[in-house]
Amino acid sequence: DPAREPGLSPEQRRLMAQVEYAQRQRALQRRLRSRNVLLALGIGAVTFGIYGYTFYSVSQERFLDDLEQEAEAARARA
Repeated sequence: DPAREPGLSPEQRRLMAQVEYAQRQRALQRRLRSRNVLLALGIGAVTFGIYGYTFYSVSQERFLDDLEQEAEAARARA
C-alpha cells in the first residue's frame, strides 16, 4: 500500500497507485478475454450442435417418400 510506505514522496505514491491500477486493469482484461473465449466456444458448440442435429433429422425424414408413394398409387388407380 503506497500510503503506508514511509519516506515516499507524493509523486512516488501517485506513480505507484497508477502502476497498481494498470496492473488491475490488465488482470481484468485477461479474465474478460478468457471469459469471452469460453463464451465463443460455447456458442460455437451450440451452433454446430443445432446444425448437425438439423442435418441428422432431415436425413431421417421419410414423409416425402411416403407422399410420393401414395401419389403413385393414386395415379395407378386412376
